[in-house]
Formats: sequence, C-alpha cells, structure tokens
Amino acid sequence: MSLEIYLPSGFLFSSVLEESGRERGKSIKRKGRRVTEQIGRRATRVVNPCSECEVLTPCRFLPPHRYALHFLVQSGLTYSIMIFAELEHMHKLCFIVALGYLSFCQITRVYVFDYGMYSADFTGPMMVITQKITSLAFEIHDGLTRKEEQLTPSQRCLAVRKMPSLLEYLSYNCNFMGILAGPTCSYNDYMAFIEGTAYQPRHLETNGKENGKYKHTEPSPKNNVISKLCTCAISLAIFLSVSKIFPVERSIDDKFIASTPFILQVFYLYLSMLATRPKYYFIWTLSDAINNAAGFGFNGYNKDGTPRWDLISNLRILDIEFATSFKMFLDNWNIQTALWLKRVCYERCPINPTAATFLLSAMWHGVYPGYYLTFLTGIGMTMAARALRHNIRPYFLGSTTHKSVYDVITWAGTQVAICYTVVPFVLLAVGPSLKFYRSWYYCIHIACLLLVLALPVKPWHLRAKEEQQQQNSLQGGLTGDHNSQCITDNNCNQKHKAT
Repeated sequence: MSLEIYLPSGFLFSSVLEESGRERGKSIKRKGRRVTEQIGRRATRVVNPCSECEVLTPCRFLPPHRYALHFLVQSGLTYSIMIFAELEHMHKLCFIVALGYLSFCQITRVYVFDYGMYSADFTGPMMVITQKITSLAFEIHDGLTRKEEQLTPSQRCLAVRKMPSLLEYLSYNCNFMGILAGPTCSYNDYMAFIEGTAYQPRHLETNGKENGKYKHTEPSPKNNVISKLCTCAISLAIFLSVSKIFPVERSIDDKFIASTPFILQVFYLYLSMLATRPKYYFIWTLSDAINNAAGFGFNGYNKDGTPRWDLISNLRILDIEFATSFKMFLDNWNIQTALWLKRVCYERCPINPTAATFLLSAMWHGVYPGYYLTFLTGIGMTMAARALRHNIRPYFLGSTTHKSVYDVITWAGTQVAICYTVVPFVLLAVGPSLKFYRSWYYCIHIACLLLVLALPVKPWHLRAKEEQQQQNSLQGGLTGDHNSQCITDNNCNQKHKAT
C-alpha cells in the first residue's frame, strides 16, 4: 500500500468543485467537515511511506497504539497552550513544545531504539505537523495581538483573526491529503479550500485580464495532476536506475580517493548528487499532485487564462538544476519548508537570523550529526555566496556575453558547493562526513572563510547607492517640512480670516 491510494480519494473530494456559487461553497464546507470527522479514524491507519529524507522504503501500517498517538499528543498539547496560555507568549510556548516533542521522538528513535541508516517512520509526518502547529501559532499571535502597522505584508495576509475550533485545528494538522509527506500550507489557505472560497478572490480578475477579455473557466486540476504524475514516474525511474550506479558512499572509499584524480572526484560527486535528488522530486511532486487532485493548490490564472496549481508546490526542478547561486537553489528547493523557516525564524529573530534559521532547520530535520554538519557548512556558504555576488556580479552586467560567462561559472560553482555541503546530510554519521571533507582538504570551507574575511559586507556600489538614497531622503524631508509649514500657515490664515 502506498501514497498513490489517495489519488482516487482526491478526485472524489474534488467533485464538490463542480458546483457553483454559494451552493458550491456550502457543499464544500459540509463535505469538508465530514472529511475532518473521519480524520481520527484515518490517523489510526496511516501508512508511513516516504518522509522528506527517504522515500523509497517499503511502506507499512503504523500501529495505532504506538505511533499515530504521537500526532494527537503533539497536536493536543499545543492546542491546549493556544487556548489557555496568554496570547503574548502563546506562540513561543507552542514553538518550544512542538519542536521539543518532535526532537524527543527523534532522539528516542535514533539513540534509544535503532541508530541504523535512516528509514521512513512516524517522525516524518510529525515534521509536517510541527510546521503547521508553529505556523498557526505565529499567525494567531499576529492576528490577535499585533497592530496592522507592525506586520509585514505577508504577515498581514496570513494573520488569523480568530481562534480555530478543535475540529478545524485537527483538520488542518491531520488532513489525509498532507499528513504523510506534506507539504505544509498556511491555515488561511487551507480554510479557504475547505469552505469553498479559494477561487473567489482570484476571480476578481478574469484570467489575469482586468478588461475581461477572456471568459471564466472552471479551474480543473486534471492536466496539472497528469503532468505531475508523469514527472513522478520519470523521477522514480531515474532514481531506481541511476542511483545504484553512482552511490555517494563511493566518494569516501579509500581506493577511489587514492586512484581517482581530484577533478574526476568532483565530477563523480556531482553525478551522485544528481542521481540522489530525483527521490525528493518524486515524493514532493506526488504529494503536490494528491492535493491538487483534491482541489487544493489553486493559485489564480496565468496570462493566457490557464489555471495555476502551484500554491503549495514544494520545488521547481529546472530552477534547481540550473541555479546560478546558492540562494537560487535554496529558494526553489523544499519551498514550503523554506517559507516556514522564513516566517517563524528569519523574519523574527533579532540576532543573526541566518545562523538561527540554519540551526532551526537542522533541529527540525533530526538528530543525526550529518544534518548539523550540513547546515553549519550552509551558514558559511550563504555568507560567502552573498559577499561574492554583491562584490563580483556588477562587473559582469555590462554586456550579454559577460553575463553569460558569469552564469556558466556561477552555475558550476553553485552545483559543486551544494554537493559539497549536503554530503553529510546523505551520509548522516560524523566519521564518514569528516572523511569526505578531509579527502577534499576542507578546500571549500577554507575558500568560504577567505571570501567572508576578504570581501566587504557592503561593496562600493551598494554603499554609494545607500548614500544617494540618504541624500534624496534628506532633501525630501526638508522639502516636506517646508510644504508642511506652508500648509499649516495656510490653515492658520484661513482660521484667522474666518474669525
């Protein structure tokens, strides 16, 4: 039994979309609530397929008396905090409890029961639930305690203005479409889908045209689901056929290291990581297709009038494979998790948000040392890539030829840097990971350190731009003060004349 069993359920659930107007919305809401009432029963027979870190292991039923209970315990504890704790501190307590409970389960699974190589287990769904719990807690905090002017545009859009009921809360956390592999989504987007209002705001413009040139068409996910299933099939075939030819473990084989020129080791590492990524493409694209089949994921229309179903998509494969910067790669990989990290950590952490975000990502993924080596390396990579891009890139923007050369060089550098960074993530243990880095003489670590120390944080063109903006702002302020004084004087004169 596998994740594909939910596709027929998704298409059955999407049948409610064929209704129109208010009746369609009411019908969706009624059927959505009937689905949520069955979640408790579904949760006790959840299949554990592929988590975000390993997707092609045999699938088994989760024993309800042992593992599925963790979902309810984690959700129940945090919901109690939302209801009874002070709103000012509720989001922080929920964050600590949800992440702490997830870490406790990961620690006991790895260090108490079985340290063996990673396999799919109940902590995979718990990782998704943790994202949803913490996201909702911060969204409630933004909606009920903070003023509008204190919120960023995205926080204002995602803010939850009333406390969800227990049924709505469990439905959001444990709905059958996303409990196994996600992806996570905002509470407002999920409730708009359940209540049948997901299409209304996007219908204000006709297929992206304000003049109504194109006719409305009922959005259907069929073509997108078929396309994503084809992507799944291709990704699965590539992974099963190529990953065995280029195993990552060969990079730390003594004979391979001694007999292979360094440039060929670099090329082999790229091929091995290229063969590893399709398993993530498979599971994330399949989970996206399942949600789309149920009618969840509509994101407006393209300019040609075709519907977009990428609201909760988790990756953009071509942008990943042809990324020309470390940031571009991360922005298109595990998109929903990146958004979660940005919303709950990066935008809110007052001290060194980059390091805090990478540390949170490592804690969320699990307790294997390889995760921490990867994300600690990622901090240095991010800082070096940022400094290099800000200082070097402007010199290549003068002509198309120079820009093309820059793109080719940065593409190759980005791919090597990503492969080098994520080797510990794949190997998991400290010994093999450090052995790999020693075989490369820690060369990229050293290069990143030198770049961060040698290149200025703010290059000359950014400093000049900021100085110009400050001068313009100062001049604008003086002009504004003068105009304000004139307006005040005019008002006083009018009052004096009236008197």
